[in-house]
Amino acid sequence: MPHPDALEYVLPLRWEDDEGLAELTAYLRRLSQWVDVTVVDGSPPARFAAHERMWGFVRHVAPARPGANGKARGAMTGIDLSRHDRVVIADDDVRYERAELLRVAALLEGAEFVRPQNVFRPLPWHARWDTGRSLVNRALGGDFSGTVALRRSALRGQGYDTDVLFENLELERTVQAHGGRVVVARDLHVERRPPTVRRFCEQRVRQAYDDFAQPGRLVRELAVLPLFVTAARRGRWRAVVAGAVAIVALAEFGRRRAGGAAVFGPTAALWAPLWLAERAVTVWIAVALRLRGGVRYRDARLARAANPLRRLKRAAAHVEGGMKEESYGRAA
Repeated sequence: MPHPDALEYVLPLRWEDDEGLAELTAYLRRLSQWVDVTVVDGSPPARFAAHERMWGFVRHVAPARPGANGKARGAMTGIDLSRHDRVVIADDDVRYERAELLRVAALLEGAEFVRPQNVFRPLPWHARWDTGRSLVNRALGGDFSGTVALRRSALRGQGYDTDVLFENLELERTVQAHGGRVVVARDLHVERRPPTVRRFCEQRVRQAYDDFAQPGRLVRELAVLPLFVTAARRGRWRAVVAGAVAIVALAEFGRRRAGGAAVFGPTAALWAPLWLAERAVTVWIAVALRLRGGVRYRDARLARAANPLRRLKRAAAHVEGGMKEESYGRAA
């Protein structure tokens, strides 16, 4: 099994205040004993300077890539600067242990992209609510969490689009477009600290807007509210209850899948109907925002959730075709 010190750990962040700085610093110090760490810090100058003083034991840089999505700019900057081919990208609330880094390194031996599973610790009410979403995702195509891992070489020297909202899916699809293999590691459970309630509320519509990158899912979620309204008007409450039971059953399947029952509590699936009710409303808000030009993200408005895989494959074929022509020209 590869040693975890063959990994580059990239942490993109942008902080307006330093609440939680001591805890994150302690985590980075422990992490730096196992892997090379690059913090790509888009914080305002005063905060950046304070972080520079605190984090002298890791590489601390400002984002160098352009783009409207600050996290994607930071991630791509870290990939550019990586000292290793294997790269872990994680939000500032993700907390890896050494065993999990070892597992990531091992998975990247046979794949170009790995999507781990986050588990909230501790579990306030809003973390339980969002866990309902995670369990439904686990039952279907796999959850999108706050961390991914990839082989830098899988990008073929190219970057990925830093002007989209759903940056993790964009990066995954870009790797796929270049022929990379993706592993959805549902059994690789990595802790994540829950956001504040305010941050949780801010994320609701943005997460719904991500569905524009997955049209089939978007259509299904758009149908939930009209179906509920129709059933309520006709007094078909049994159908409503049956729908709630079905979504709990789906989430429970996700909870038990790939060893999830060991980390997700026995009542976790019961929160799934609340999440679905939320999404049934926020997805329509997302549609309204799309018609107005996109969703607000920090200081920008983003219209695209992510590029379709077919478009990225065409772009990758064009780039690789140009590289081959250049190689043939040199040989001649």
